[in-house]
Amino acid sequence: MSAELKNSETLKNLMRAFAGESQARNRYTFAAGLCKQQKLHVLEAAFLFTAGQEKEHAEIFYNHMKAVSGSTVHIDGGYPVGVTNDVLRLLRDAQHNEYEEFDPVYPSFGEAARSEGFPEVAASFEQIAKIEQTHGDRFGRLADLLEGGKLFVSDVKCGWMCLNCGHVLESLEAPKQCPVCSHDQGWFIRLEMAPYSGMLQR
Repeated sequence: MSAELKNSETLKNLMRAFAGESQARNRYTFAAGLCKQQKLHVLEAAFLFTAGQEKEHAEIFYNHMKAVSGSTVHIDGGYPVGVTNDVLRLLRDAQHNEYEEFDPVYPSFGEAARSEGFPEVAASFEQIAKIEQTHGDRFGRLADLLEGGKLFVSDVKCGWMCLNCGHVLESLEAPKQCPVCSHDQGWFIRLEMAPYSGMLQR
């Protein structure tokens, strides 16, 4: 049976999710700033890319609360704190937090919404949960590369793209400086991981 949103657990879960996504966006923006300071521009770009998607998730959850606009929703909840200058730690924390949203947090929110008669809200939780898994996978892959000293070095010859100018080359290692735009190595990403790389015919 459908419950009024204002009296539902779903409303609280929507606010928890909105708060969580909003905080994630800020944490990733802060992390991006640290990556920029450390000249890890490819990681800066990954954090900012994900932060933008978290903003969209927050907006989706926020819009589901339109029926109670003008009111205040009180919630309890716990949110992670990860203040560190260790970029690897930030990547691992982000991976963990994204996977936690993927399972069990958002699926449980989706079940509650469906049982209370809010199928559209349930669908948002279920669909966004899958996106969070993708976020966790991306952060995990980058963390593995960084931890293994392979962020800019490969065991086999591969393509590299400069995220600043788009220059592509094949090598065992990203160049210390882009031969086209002179940006440093931190701007290079494996071609297979570069934006729109699947559209390239090589």
